[in-house]
Amino acid sequence: MRRKLWTLATLVAIGMAVVIIQGCKRNSTPQTGSPSREARTTSTTTPATTGSSHVPAHYQAPPPSAELRPVLAASQFTGKAREAYEAVSQIPVTIAQLPCYCHCDRGMGHKSLHSCFEDDHAAHCAVCVDEALMAYRLEKEGLSAAQIRERIIAKFGT
Repeated sequence: MRRKLWTLATLVAIGMAVVIIQGCKRNSTPQTGSPSREARTTSTTTPATTGSSHVPAHYQAPPPSAELRPVLAASQFTGKAREAYEAVSQIPVTIAQLPCYCHCDRGMGHKSLHSCFEDDHAAHCAVCVDEALMAYRLEKEGLSAAQIRERIIAKFGT
């Protein structure tokens, strides 16, 4: 009888561990359901123009402004990091539609390049800073978010 109870308890513990692990995996990848999550999920698929390379997470369409967290104040930083934080504060919706090629979507759960500037991550990452400054310059030249994304993918995705 004790052996049966021990076996049953072991099976229950293993089952619970599997459920917990699968729950963690689900939380680390974008879910479908709400329109905003669908936009993120759709955006993580690889566009035909990029071949088989992985395009990091980003919003395919402009996200609602309320969905974006504020970026840190540029005054907290110096040099190129300061310029990048200032640029992102000027064009947050465009930045949210761009992937970040330091691949922080995998390790940190970032949703787009915008996420990098919601804390001090970008201040320590040349990829984030360079992408943001490039995006700002291209938007000032009149390119759309989709055109900027194509340029970012072409430059940083190789």
